[in-house]
Amino acid sequence: MTTLTASPNKFAQYWALTKPRVTQLAVFCAVIGMFLATPDLPDWQRVVAATIGIWLLAGAAFAMNCLVEREIDSRMARTARRPMAMGEISVNQTLIFSALIGGLGMWVLYALVNPLTMWLTFATFVGYAVIYTVILKPATPQNIVIGGLAGAMPPALGWAAIANDVPMQAWILVLIIFVWTPPHFWALAMYRRDDYLKSGLPMLPITHGMAFTQFHVWLYTIALVATTMLPYAVQMSGLIYLVSAAVLGAIFLAYAWRLYRAYNDLLARRTFTFSIIYLSLLFAALLIDHYLYF
Repeated sequence: MTTLTASPNKFAQYWALTKPRVTQLAVFCAVIGMFLATPDLPDWQRVVAATIGIWLLAGAAFAMNCLVEREIDSRMARTARRPMAMGEISVNQTLIFSALIGGLGMWVLYALVNPLTMWLTFATFVGYAVIYTVILKPATPQNIVIGGLAGAMPPALGWAAIANDVPMQAWILVLIIFVWTPPHFWALAMYRRDDYLKSGLPMLPITHGMAFTQFHVWLYTIALVATTMLPYAVQMSGLIYLVSAAVLGAIFLAYAWRLYRAYNDLLARRTFTFSIIYLSLLFAALLIDHYLYF
């Protein structure tokens, strides 16, 4: 029977399966949701438990993604060094690992947080690992748009962890990430188009061409900036957030416009990098404004 090897090298390989950099951004947005769910500081023990539980289930979902896409990853320069793509970890080991950390995450959320957060996080796991990875990603160039809801859920999970509820304000945060995802990911897909051509996945730059994708990055960025005004419009944030969202949005629009009018790979790479910084700073501004506004 296959067992988990406990060597330092194996630990690094299992850690890589969880896509830690992506997981960190998702958990960061969930933690922001926890703090925004209450005008006071949330209970720190619940914050810690919810963070651990969400992190574990997110890691389990990414491990399943690596398992399903191991052959695709092996054909792409960006992902060829992932443990499953290199054959360093077997299918059985990945299944056991994902089940262990996913099951532990569900227990932590159910026992130490609340059942609502557990079920919402489990639904997010299914949405990403199954609906997006298995069904949507290989089937349609709109995969990142339709499947983006799973990746947008962390603020709602964090909000549910503290409030045991998911009100309109939490869904506005989900909507922001949902609309942010296409320009973020398509910027990557454009400068990695040769990789995606080898992968066989129907990504938008491959199926509809670069000009079409550039235009849609521009359109979605406009929609994103408009969406980020909603927290101020519904009075869940104040001027600090509004000014921050406007400045960050103007920079993102400038990147998207230049990408649309005069594409080059370096600009697409910079746009992708800025999109990550943009989301982090936007949610940080929400947090700062929340405590100063209230």
